[in-house]
Amino acid sequence: MAVLILVFLTAFIVVLYSTPALIKVAVLKRLIDTPTEERKIHKRSVPTIGGIIIYAGTLFAYSLWYTIDTLSYYDKIFQSVNEFKLIVATSLILFFVGVKDDIIGTAPVKKLFAHIVVALILVLMGDIRITSLHGIFGVYEIPIWGSVFLSIFTYVVVVNSFNLIDGVDGLAAGVGFLSCCAFGTWFIFANEFPYAALSFSLAGALFGFLIFNFSPARIFMGDSGSLVIGMFVCVLAIKMIEYPTQSLNSFWVHVSKPVFAIAALVYPLLDTLRVFLIRAIKGQSPFMADRNHLHHKLIDCKYSHVKTVIIIYSFTVLTVGASLVSYFIKEPTLGLLTVLGTSLLFLFIVISINRRAKRALRPRADSSEFV
Repeated sequence: MAVLILVFLTAFIVVLYSTPALIKVAVLKRLIDTPTEERKIHKRSVPTIGGIIIYAGTLFAYSLWYTIDTLSYYDKIFQSVNEFKLIVATSLILFFVGVKDDIIGTAPVKKLFAHIVVALILVLMGDIRITSLHGIFGVYEIPIWGSVFLSIFTYVVVVNSFNLIDGVDGLAAGVGFLSCCAFGTWFIFANEFPYAALSFSLAGALFGFLIFNFSPARIFMGDSGSLVIGMFVCVLAIKMIEYPTQSLNSFWVHVSKPVFAIAALVYPLLDTLRVFLIRAIKGQSPFMADRNHLHHKLIDCKYSHVKTVIIIYSFTVLTVGASLVSYFIKEPTLGLLTVLGTSLLFLFIVISINRRAKRALRPRADSSEFV
């Protein structure tokens, strides 16, 4: 536990003390986002390369304090080191793709290609993939071809989902922080400290970044941050889902791992699914930027950035809590339906509030015209 605290604090301090210098460099080199598009909701130029310091702080803290001495068997040591090597290699791919997009832009097709390459490396070379649904809808073991396809699809969706929700000050960083804390806590109870360390190193970096990214934001993470966060979080989710149940205590063994993972990522997944469905119905490209996200709906209701992200943070915490219901009902499908029900209720409330706000803003006809 002491090492995990050191990991968190190291990442936090690195980001906290390095970000002001990064902001100055970004301003001097004009690496800023100017609000020229109508869909953008910030009104001033803001540096966009904050992902550089998030990535650096996470890797520095994890590499400094992570140790293989806590592992008992040589084969497990080899597996852990090999996985860490592949995670660093693939995160570098997404990091540089994100940096290029932040500075000069990158076509969506090229970014999608990078996502698929990263997913193939992690699934085929690292064997970090989903092999079972653990009883959801009665499905347990998945055929190898289904496992590979599902895992690649999961990587692409989760990475893109964090990229898509980076539209309000403090949103992607805050949701990523909560997700990492949820996964880190789970890995602590599972005595899987290498991945708990990865969770809390990213959580510490995001917490430090939030100080500068919370409204009014002084810096944005950009794609260099959101893509890397999405990849790290996806790896954590898959490793948690695949963790052997015999290593868990009496409480966590009855909490559905896929349900808990979905709950920890609920807002990015919910918002991405909704936006992609709307764009598909309209015959638009799923990667076309717009203002149909749920956080935009809340902003349109005259909520501030702070209120908007607090609402979404609260929804994430509530849904993670709802996923623990699977312990009492001992049925993973019902646990998933509980999480989905909570998500649909949140979606209904946001859309209802948005529609009511729009009706209130409509100009009313002057009654004197009909006299």
